[in-house]
Amino acid sequence: MDERYIASIDLGTSKFGLCVARVKGDDVQVIYYKETPSAGIRASVVQNPMKASAPLKKAIEEAENELMIKILQVVVGMPRSDVGQETATGRIVRSNPDEYISEEEVENLKAMALESYPLDDANSQIMYGAVAQSFSIDDQIQLVESDVVGTLSSGLEGNFKVFIGSRRATTAVDKIFNSMGIAIAKKYFLPDVVAKTVLSEEDRQNGVALVDVGAGVTSVAVYHGGIMRSYAAIPFGGRTITSDLRTECSISEELAEKIKVKFGACMPGKLASLSEKVLQIRLTEPYKEVSVKYISEVIDARSREIIDAILYYIQESGLENNLRGGIVLTGGGASLVNFANLFKEVSGYDVRIGFPRHLFSASVGTGVYNPSATSAIGMVLAAKEDRLPDCITRPEPVWADAPEAAEEEPAEEETAEGAFFVPDATYESGEQGTLIPEEEYGEVPAPAQEEEPVKEKKKKEPKPKKEPKPRRERIFWKKLGENVKTGLLNFYDEVTREDDENENKQ
Repeated sequence: MDERYIASIDLGTSKFGLCVARVKGDDVQVIYYKETPSAGIRASVVQNPMKASAPLKKAIEEAENELMIKILQVVVGMPRSDVGQETATGRIVRSNPDEYISEEEVENLKAMALESYPLDDANSQIMYGAVAQSFSIDDQIQLVESDVVGTLSSGLEGNFKVFIGSRRATTAVDKIFNSMGIAIAKKYFLPDVVAKTVLSEEDRQNGVALVDVGAGVTSVAVYHGGIMRSYAAIPFGGRTITSDLRTECSISEELAEKIKVKFGACMPGKLASLSEKVLQIRLTEPYKEVSVKYISEVIDARSREIIDAILYYIQESGLENNLRGGIVLTGGGASLVNFANLFKEVSGYDVRIGFPRHLFSASVGTGVYNPSATSAIGMVLAAKEDRLPDCITRPEPVWADAPEAAEEEPAEEETAEGAFFVPDATYESGEQGTLIPEEEYGEVPAPAQEEEPVKEKKKKEPKPKKEPKPRRERIFWKKLGENVKTGLLNFYDEVTREDDENENKQ
């Protein structure tokens, strides 16, 4: 059974989620997952590709070094904001009505509907995806995809929800990975991918609203009858709450985020003794003091606005009375303390937090099962179903003790003339590359080459520095002959010796 690796990257507003999984048949094992702070992204859309590239490249290199691999291609998600949904239809006439309708025919019908749908501005818009809503055959209507496959009919008609997004947003994603030399294996429309990771088939059949609370965007996907019936995106999320804390407490955004994660909670009336705590923020003298209850009041006010917007889009779907599975919260913002309880109190729905289902194994700790990891994990599972090729390569090991390599490639030495020869063997002049023992050949010639090699100039070895002569010797050396010089030097030595003896006596 072939083994392959899949790498996925969740390009979030506040973090990059990088996941690497080993896939062998139906078995998926996550061997790496890490979240790192992102940059250059707003509301899940890449606004500054150059600014986003630096931390993303660092995150990828860190994964490669830890796993000792090279990532060649990745799967990524499309932006979740600024996505419009339209209705498209397609119909085909079957050449052989007595044959069963196949899955391939359904896919061809879907592709035809996408290709024929007229975009208002093809230069600025692109199809993010399509979801089949219903199918009709000769004598039946409102069939789902699983029911229409295997039926007999002279024709096939389908109704689809088409999701249209910004072409510039996807081009910016391509720009980032092209600059790093990494290919994009596939782009996924995240709402449906996350739903298959978090929701069971029963949830989607009975009706449920999947709410993904991210840092920059909150998306709402409504399911009924096993199909996504409606999608909407709200252009704010958890980062808006952080911005409120930054403004109200007059602190940095980084510190506001830490306070939100550590002490933040909705429903200040239910904090019990925690509401009496006071935080001392040591930025200036005297210390700034902020009560936990006040922090909770700020968070609660913004959270209610987010919930009201979510409920509005659920009502717009027309399925607000068909959500027997209630509301499932996922994404990083779903972990905010008491957010699910506040949602339940305001909406009256059953509300729970959605975690990645155990459709995989993991050897990287518990972080991979957090709500914030659902997008990265969902893309890995979708790529497995789509049978995408291997996304990585492993470098060949380099063996230090390889005697064969030492024999085949002896060290080169430089001759006095600048040519090179192989010790104990030489090239035969007529056949370059054939080795003959040196004792049989005699003098070792240079390898035969088409062009005369440029001779390197022989470097002159530096002469050793001579010890400096005494100043008196240098003066008389030029003026006197050898005999006079010798006599003067002897006289100089004798005078010096007498001076030393007198100094010792004293």
